[in-house]
Amino acid sequence: MKIAVVFVGELHDQGFNASGLEGALRARDLPGVEIEIVNDLPYDEAAIEQALFAVAARAEGCVIVGGQGNRVTHAVAAACPRTAFAVVQGEVTGPNLASYDVLQEESAFLAGVLAARMTRSGIVGHLSGHRVTPGLKGRAAFVSGAAQADPSVRVLTGFCGTQDDSAVTRAWTEALAGEGVDILFTMLNAARGGAIAACRSAGIRQIGNVIDWCAVDPAVFIGSAMAGIDRGVERAIRDMLAGVSPDTVVPLGLATSDAIKLSMAPDVPATVMDEIAAMAGALSQGRILPATIYSGPEMERA
Repeated sequence: MKIAVVFVGELHDQGFNASGLEGALRARDLPGVEIEIVNDLPYDEAAIEQALFAVAARAEGCVIVGGQGNRVTHAVAAACPRTAFAVVQGEVTGPNLASYDVLQEESAFLAGVLAARMTRSGIVGHLSGHRVTPGLKGRAAFVSGAAQADPSVRVLTGFCGTQDDSAVTRAWTEALAGEGVDILFTMLNAARGGAIAACRSAGIRQIGNVIDWCAVDPAVFIGSAMAGIDRGVERAIRDMLAGVSPDTVVPLGLATSDAIKLSMAPDVPATVMDEIAAMAGALSQGRILPATIYSGPEMERA
């Protein structure tokens, strides 16, 4: 079975796409599959739709990584019923279309708890790129986690419009630091480099996402809201090979998978680590539910 895995933006981005690529590469070892990687698509609905139609003409399966696929994949799947489709971080379904949702909002909630416990200024921040559903849910969860830990903590938040332009994210991070933010949660891909440079210059800490950024740079990163997008990609490919089309959104979270966790830097106090471990347990048991909608104020420009 020929399956194409489609990525919007830079492939080796140290973020969502890099994690998804790991899952696609692991799947190459599965019997009976040929994996094609399609990458560097622009964040443009017409371009994504065109690429999906081209994939459907030559492949039996198509997995698109990221919420950017939500708006166009349903129509393409309906027009190409002989091809199996899946969106990782998706929310769309159909007879030949499934979505796999790595519940990054769970680790984002824990990141909010960490930020509220570790801030000295009483002001924490959130910075994302594209306004896609996973990013919006992650922002809402982070804010609710901070409020759960300390309702007096103020959260500044914004979407800068890019996942890959470090000049933009550096300017936004500098602006947030200028407003008093001393812990910044970032949901970015290749553009994280600008945020890292600005955090280092301003002397503030960052909470990363997707991969374990504490292992990369513990001086800057106080935590990382890990989300194994690779697990979603591999699960989608395995289901296609098995002839399974769930026609539903398959969740991969703390209750069912090891895809979600919060890593923390060595200087996080043991009491905070213990509190977050207890929160993770409550999330996995459904005793705490992260918010998925945020309706408060946000920054419009750096």
